[in-house]
Amino acid sequence: MCRLLAYLGLPVSLEQLLYKPEHSLIVQSYQPREMISGVVNADGFGMGWYHLQKDTAPFTYKNTLPIWNDINLPHISRYVESKCVLAYVRSATPGQAVDFANCQPFDDQNLLFIHNGRIENFRQTLYKEIRHILDHNFYQKINGSSDSEHIFSLLLSQDYNKLQPLEYALRSTLLTLLEMAKCYQVEVSANTIISDGKRLIASRFASNTPAPSLYWLKDDPTFPKSVIIASEPLFFGNWTACPENSIITVGENCDIQVQQL
Repeated sequence: MCRLLAYLGLPVSLEQLLYKPEHSLIVQSYQPREMISGVVNADGFGMGWYHLQKDTAPFTYKNTLPIWNDINLPHISRYVESKCVLAYVRSATPGQAVDFANCQPFDDQNLLFIHNGRIENFRQTLYKEIRHILDHNFYQKINGSSDSEHIFSLLLSQDYNKLQPLEYALRSTLLTLLEMAKCYQVEVSANTIISDGKRLIASRFASNTPAPSLYWLKDDPTFPKSVIIASEPLFFGNWTACPENSIITVGENCDIQVQQL
């Protein structure tokens, strides 16, 4: 399992998000409180953010080192500011390589994507099934071997647009995974966060077992006019647990909507 973090709101430095909170993502990398499998998140990390002023593709920074061992990150985090940030620390599923191709966030055009969870026995079960239903363009987008990137490509392959937006694509993706999991009698868990730089769309989902933890916090005095979504609360505050098997949408005005699957 991994630990996720997403922010949408007023401009904030990466340092304030990653280092300042008492139970920050850095702390969660070596001392998580609510992981249901694994002990530490030492198999790499990554973050993505959007430019404050220009409407450009997002930027990413990744490493296969444990986040606490990256000597460049403290300096970068003091420099970078953004209104929208996604970040994660990784606990690799056994059998999945620890390399840059498997580092999140994954990106495509203006989208960023992070995932916490797993597909049970992925290589022996849904790996081939997911690839089989992808057309050539989306198949070619897969660079690594992780279940996370395959879930992202499956999401990209959904026919979403202004009338059927990202929430639709995510819902369709999760339901497709659920049907595949039933066929192969395996478990799937998919806490995901997607962003286009203006909104956050997240899921807390599992097929059979309890879903991994996920919370949201809105308009905390430390982060006013903002929403944070995180695997674990970063500090004491009015955190709300996301309902299991739900999709959470954070709009441009930081309004929150929750839809059950």
